[in-house]
Amino acid sequence: MQTSVTNPRNLLVATKFSPPRINARHIPRNRLLTHLREAQACTAAFITGGAGFGKTILLAQWRQELMRAGAEVAWLSLSHDDKQFPSFCSYLLAALQRLGIDSDGDMLQGDGGIQSMDAVVVLVASAAERIGKELYLLIDDFQHCEAPSSHRLMQKLLDHCPANLHFIIASRTAPSLSLGRLRMQGKVAEIEFAQLPFELEETRAFFEQNLSTLKLTADEVRLIHDLTNGWPASLQPIATMLRIRPAKRSKLRSLLWKSTDLQSYLAEDVVAYLPSELVDVMERISIFRRFNADLAEFVTENPNAAELIKRAEDENLLIYRVDSDDSSPWYRFHPLFGEFLAQRLSQQGQPVVEALHLRGSQWFAEHGFLVESIRHANLGGDLEYAATAMEQAASGTWSMAYISPMLHLLDRLPQETLFSHPRLFLLGCLTYAFTSRADTAERWLEQIRKTDAARTPAISSKFPLLDAAIAVQREDMQRVIDLLEPACKVPLENRSMRYASLAGLATAYLALGRYEDVARLYDNNPIDPENCENDMEMIFASVRAQMCLTQGNVREAERIGSRILALSEERFGRVSIPANICAAAACDAYYELDRIDDALEVLANRTATLRSSNPDVMGRASVCRARIDVLQDAPKAAFAFLEAQAAHFNILGVDRPMAYMFAEQVKILLAMGDHILAAQLVAKLNALGAVHRDATGFLAEIPALAALASARLALVDCNPSQALEALSIAHRFAEKYGRGRTMVSVNLLAAVAHDSMEQEEEASGCLVKALQTGARLGLVRTVLDEWEGVGDLLAGLKNSPRLDGPASRYLDELLARTTPADLPLEVVPAGRRNVDVQRATLTPREVEILGLTAQAMSNKRIALTLNITFGTVKWNVKNILAKLGVSSRYDAITVARQRGFLK
Repeated sequence: MQTSVTNPRNLLVATKFSPPRINARHIPRNRLLTHLREAQACTAAFITGGAGFGKTILLAQWRQELMRAGAEVAWLSLSHDDKQFPSFCSYLLAALQRLGIDSDGDMLQGDGGIQSMDAVVVLVASAAERIGKELYLLIDDFQHCEAPSSHRLMQKLLDHCPANLHFIIASRTAPSLSLGRLRMQGKVAEIEFAQLPFELEETRAFFEQNLSTLKLTADEVRLIHDLTNGWPASLQPIATMLRIRPAKRSKLRSLLWKSTDLQSYLAEDVVAYLPSELVDVMERISIFRRFNADLAEFVTENPNAAELIKRAEDENLLIYRVDSDDSSPWYRFHPLFGEFLAQRLSQQGQPVVEALHLRGSQWFAEHGFLVESIRHANLGGDLEYAATAMEQAASGTWSMAYISPMLHLLDRLPQETLFSHPRLFLLGCLTYAFTSRADTAERWLEQIRKTDAARTPAISSKFPLLDAAIAVQREDMQRVIDLLEPACKVPLENRSMRYASLAGLATAYLALGRYEDVARLYDNNPIDPENCENDMEMIFASVRAQMCLTQGNVREAERIGSRILALSEERFGRVSIPANICAAAACDAYYELDRIDDALEVLANRTATLRSSNPDVMGRASVCRARIDVLQDAPKAAFAFLEAQAAHFNILGVDRPMAYMFAEQVKILLAMGDHILAAQLVAKLNALGAVHRDATGFLAEIPALAALASARLALVDCNPSQALEALSIAHRFAEKYGRGRTMVSVNLLAAVAHDSMEQEEEASGCLVKALQTGARLGLVRTVLDEWEGVGDLLAGLKNSPRLDGPASRYLDELLARTTPADLPLEVVPAGRRNVDVQRATLTPREVEILGLTAQAMSNKRIALTLNITFGTVKWNVKNILAKLGVSSRYDAITVARQRGFLK
């Protein structure tokens, strides 16, 4: 029924007082709800952010929680029709009336004079205070409140609000209200634009809820999350398209760019009501990955560009500030919004777009941003300028940031242009060497050496680094040392190239087991990762984590690796080259420590780490990826991945990563019972091992990998003596190069061999050695991955006098990880315990998880059973506890059975 409040002729739309329905596809915004819960006693809470970031849903979820807690709650949605004061006032007072607050709206006819406004505020405050209950008015789309009188009325209500009346206001723009005094008194809570995007776990949970039987991989979830920047509105069209056309999942990137629903939403809900001048400026600067007011004004030739950008920021038009030391703020558009604007711009024709790129290139060059200048010169078609600028950058400013524009430039430049720019040619060699194209780099380097430019110091001084970069890709580590030890005594003028030399030399020492030389290199060239701004410094720092992993000191590797990875992502971006290289060490450490979700998240959607880095990085990252797939009960997917990687490494001509792939495939095949194919792969491995029989450094690992694979096959074929013979090869390698993890694997497999020969003393001795080494290094997965074969043998050592204290405690920890434990309690926040259990509903996924919980499964086992992540299980368990109003999983099972959720 429609009601009249201020005037009988003014009929109010009843739906404006009705919140949207919350259904299963809406993800609980627990992080933001906690923020609101902590500010529950504030006079006002403001939720400010762009279109489609879930402000309305967050309000609705908060409304449900408030009502469950017994508060009186009213809802008001504003619209374009409420811009003028009479309409706004009518709806505001009607909403307050639904809280039991009666006021004389007739006092506020017209524009609302000061005296009449004060009188209404007095009536509202007095009425609210008399009620004596907590009262909450939730106002959505407050950006439509534009009349100055409307703002004055809200200001007075906030200034004179009784303690039991609270306003929660959602708006696309920051309200024109004076909140300084209330902030100083701690009476205002604020959730800003930057807090609204989904976190990765929320994105993952959204697709778990909305795709039913279709399960996205970690790579797919990460790709979607990175492309959407956690923008909730963009996820629903993706989910819809995947439900309708699941085969399209291989083209997720194009699904996002070409979604007609998303394009329509941006056109109708984001830009439709904006002035044409603002839209024109945004379209013209959309071609830049970042921009500031000065760049925008220069490129668009619009003197109002700075004011328009400020308006876009104030209205939260999917624009973000970029961290920068510059006095003038830098911005970027949301990737999807930027692409939308760029597509609109392209309709004006290629000449217009290229002209904007060239003006941008000019501005960047004049302000010393050479990487961006080169990129836009490329895109604008000025290849000669791009080549000249890139060449000039070689002497002093070259860094890993140049690799992407350099590759783009190399793909477009004719050969004669490259020959006319010898230093550019040299940079091309370096770029190809750093991106796993050693053959091309070597071929180009031979051509440079035949030119007159090769005799100039500016060119010839770089030859050792170039030759060494190629040798790193070939894993010829003695050659790397021979080239770089003398070169490191002559400092290069380019900081990045200097640290590239140090990183190459550290890696070579590491490969040869010269750990003291690695430590001395760091002592003589100290860096503080917290303060370094150079990307190659970060890569040099990461080699220290790699050294710890190689030795097997996994705890120290995790400490160093995770810190450097976080800094690399923060400073250079998640998909930057230093971040991709650092990711391999962090992932390996997380996996070894059995932190599978962390390892998976680090590696998700990092193609460059797996396909175009140095051989050691690609090999270790690929092994981790495959082992995680196996843990998630997807051995066939792991095998297919390893097969594809082996083919890729074969093309690149890097034998060690290919040997890694074969060795992992052998383990999977033996576990699946396919001895024939496993034997074929062992034969391939042995052939590779024979090629590298006398190799040193990293390449010496290939015969050891072949020996371990041969031992596994021999054990399955009940030939323990042959297994021990093969293991002796791996043992010599591990001992010579100080490989702790390899030594533990050798001892575990040797124990199995001795046990099958009824040599109990020898078997126990091998197990004790494995446990002592594992305890000292902190290894977890190295032992757990062999558990099926050695678990019973290790269990038999429990309480054995042969074990010292650390080894005994270590064994107890391993046994605890492999034995079902009592389910731990999980405490639900106090604000979520007041639940109407009679009406609580569980999603099908929650019922499924609860059923497995009732079978005494741990969270990790449930994740493996359902092929979902550990974090997703924890997320759902917390929701179950909240819905059922209990604090432990035991109680949840009891209540669920009482309510009929479980049989």
